[in-house]
Amino acid sequence: MSKVSVIGAGNVGATCANAMAHMQFASEIVLLDIKEGLAEGKALDMMQTSKLYKFDTRIKGVTNDYSATANSDVIVVTSGIPRKPGMTREELIGTNANIVNSVVENTLQYSPNAIFIIISNPMDTMTYLTFKKSGLPKNRVIGMGGILDSSRFTCYLSEALNVPSSDISGMVIGGHGDTTMIPMIRLANYKGVPVQDLMSEEQQKDVVSKTMVGGATLTKLLGTSAWYAPGAAGAELVKSIILDKKKVFPCCVYLDGEYGQNDICIGVPIVVGKNGFEKIIEFKLNSEEQDLFSKSADAVRATNNVLKEMNLI
Repeated sequence: MSKVSVIGAGNVGATCANAMAHMQFASEIVLLDIKEGLAEGKALDMMQTSKLYKFDTRIKGVTNDYSATANSDVIVVTSGIPRKPGMTREELIGTNANIVNSVVENTLQYSPNAIFIIISNPMDTMTYLTFKKSGLPKNRVIGMGGILDSSRFTCYLSEALNVPSSDISGMVIGGHGDTTMIPMIRLANYKGVPVQDLMSEEQQKDVVSKTMVGGATLTKLLGTSAWYAPGAAGAELVKSIILDKKKVFPCCVYLDGEYGQNDICIGVPIVVGKNGFEKIIEFKLNSEEQDLFSKSADAVRATNNVLKEMNLI
């Protein structure tokens, strides 16, 4: 029996819950929100598709009743206000930090052994806040962002190459921000063939550029943050934990010397299994990539410092 609780029944949280139900790896999913009736309504709507989609997962919606999340194996935190057009993830920090802090404190009371997945923005800083305030071991606090960014990266590569994205391997590391993420174009490949051998330098730069503003592009089009890809990315991460898949994903985790960084949560490749993240994989970055990673870490730290200035950690 496996139980997952998703805190926040907005677009991302509800999509994540729905995707997990379709993947059929959890026995129970609890969807919690502060808005009366929202989680209950969405959970009921999803349950009414169970016959049509042939899944047996039970989905329950509750309003601010954290006792319903008791004994969860994984807690997915999506709570917070979404981005508006022109708004950066960093501008969300004050409001969302207080929300995330409250969510983690409340869920820990009922699920002290849970693994926490952070999706709320600014994701790197919210992951750092969760790690610092919860007192949890670092392997049990994971920020989802790199999986989403990598999915966008492979999407743009598939468009440029006119091949299925499922045949492309590509990864994004660094911060989950429009100027801090690092699409690893050098290591991306199509069926084992480096994409650098298949694309012009101009095409490569275009793909990297589109990836880095992928979230902002959608926010401008939709008028709010995206939800299908973020929800699916969160579900895939939870699946690797519940089923002990040992999948390698780029995720935001606490570094203690890896990649030359300390006291920071930032995106790097990790092995994900039943214990959370079980290993950090250290790529051999070239000098340009290492410089970009260092600059990305500096930017993430600058946002983390806002937490300290606000006495939130």
